[in-house]
Amino acid sequence: MSTEAPWLYLASQSPRRRQLLEQWGLRCELLLPDPHEDAEGLEVVRPNEAPATYVKRVTRLKLEHAVARLQRRGLPDGPVLCADTTVALGRQILGKPDSPEHAAQILRLLSGQRHQVLTAVALAHQGQVHQALSRSTVQFSSLTEAQIAHYVASGEPMGKAGAYGIQGLAGLLIARISGSYTGIMGLPAFESAQLLAAAGLAII
Repeated sequence: MSTEAPWLYLASQSPRRRQLLEQWGLRCELLLPDPHEDAEGLEVVRPNEAPATYVKRVTRLKLEHAVARLQRRGLPDGPVLCADTTVALGRQILGKPDSPEHAAQILRLLSGQRHQVLTAVALAHQGQVHQALSRSTVQFSSLTEAQIAHYVASGEPMGKAGAYGIQGLAGLLIARISGSYTGIMGLPAFESAQLLAAAGLAII
C-alpha cells in the first residue's frame, strides 16, 4: 500500500463506487469477500423490515465482515468503507433481479411511478464507526414493453438494486430525480464527504 494520503479499503464490488472515490481524490484498495463468505446472504430482507432499517443494517453487517476480513488477512490497518443501496416502492424493497424476466417485472412496477433510493454508507477507522444515509426520489417515465425489453436485453439491470443504473441507459427513461445523483449511483457525495471528515479523512 502506498503511504500517500488519502487512501482507504473499499469493501464493495461496485465499480461505480470505486470510480466515484477515485474522482474525489481517494485511492482505494479493494477488500472483497473470500470465496467461502456468503456475501449475498447478508442482503436477505427480514419480514416487515422498513427499507431504511434494512439498508442501514446490511451496510453495518458488511462493514463488520470487512473489518474481520482485514484482520484475518493480516493486512495493514486502515479505514474501511462499505455502502449498500436499496430501491423501495413504498415499503416494498426491490432487490437485484435474479433473471431477465425478473428485471422486466421490476421495471414494470417502476414504470410511471415515484420510488425511493436509499444508500447507506459506513466507515470503520481507528476503532470507531461512522454512518450516513442518503434518501432520494426517482420517477420513471411510463415505459413501453419495447423500452423494457430493450433495456433488459442490454444486460444493464442485472446486479443492480431495482434493476437499473441511473448512470447508464436508464438515465434516458427517468423523468426526474430529487436528492443525490451520486447516492442513486451507489455512493452519495455529500454524505460520504461528511463521514470521511468526521473520521479525520477530509478530502476537501
